[in-house]
Amino acid sequence: MLDGNAIAGTMTEVFGAEMTLVVATCAGCGAQGPLAETAVYVSAPGIVVRCRSCDTALMVVVERDGVCCVDVRGIADLREPASGRRW
Repeated sequence: MLDGNAIAGTMTEVFGAEMTLVVATCAGCGAQGPLAETAVYVSAPGIVVRCRSCDTALMVVVERDGVCCVDVRGIADLREPASGRRW
């Protein structure tokens, strides 16, 4: 297990911005925290980002045929703390 900083480059590619400080709200338990503090697993067929409180899969990132596919159904809200911008 790694923390969210391990996938900072991937998140920048996917979202087009620095995402480690963006606050995610878990759809499973409501816990909030920066993506940098999530639990990240990179040895799966893709990247799995999990909530540290309840282990819900917040995000799954898989590359297939040069296309990056992202499932974020485990994130109820994604917000930049300084500006309040929602993703």
